[in-house]
Amino acid sequence: METVIPPPPVPSVAVRGLSAVFPIHRIYCVGRNYAAHAREMGHDPDREPPFFFQKNPDSVVANGGNFPYPARSRNVQHEIELVVALGRGGSGLRDTESLDWVYGYAVGLDMTRRDLQGRMKKMGRPWEIGKAFERAAPCSDIVPADRIGHPHTGAIWLKVNGEVRQQGDLDQMIWRVPEIIAHLSEMFTLAPGDLIYTGTPAGVAEVQRGDLLEGGIDGIGVLCITVV
Repeated sequence: METVIPPPPVPSVAVRGLSAVFPIHRIYCVGRNYAAHAREMGHDPDREPPFFFQKNPDSVVANGGNFPYPARSRNVQHEIELVVALGRGGSGLRDTESLDWVYGYAVGLDMTRRDLQGRMKKMGRPWEIGKAFERAAPCSDIVPADRIGHPHTGAIWLKVNGEVRQQGDLDQMIWRVPEIIAHLSEMFTLAPGDLIYTGTPAGVAEVQRGDLLEGGIDGIGVLCITVV
């Protein structure tokens, strides 16, 4: 197909053990999916229906890469998360079948311009400016589910310059992965290549230029990013 300008490259994530990569269609993120994090952000952790926001597919940063400290912010924070990579698409899925749509799992960071997000909240405006900026979605290599199964427990953690900042377990998620996929499929038609960032445990905090962020999930892997 002829285009009037050069088409942009397709964003992708590496797959562990393969030379082929995972092409990204969309990035969805779940908000306040750990009770302790909901409390630290000033919200009631009762099991309200899950809500979602999006990041841009080309915001992914590969493992070992750099995260440039973004402009117009003085409070950028880390949020370590389990990432679900979908290999199939559909809508109106049941949670009993939704894991069949999962290709694999990865470790991700939902980087957030917290000051800009907070400002937009107070004004009653959308807060993509705090979430959907460049390089805001670091992601490790994807591990296929046919190698590791579908983890529902396991330590999730983040260190900054060797100091533990976030610690939790996947079993602390308010909404589990099958439920997340089912709820999301009621509002969007999911597609192969979608990534879902599933929420973060407590301990989110500011990062500074020069910080080394090392985060991991038992049985999945480790993600390392440098703030520059």
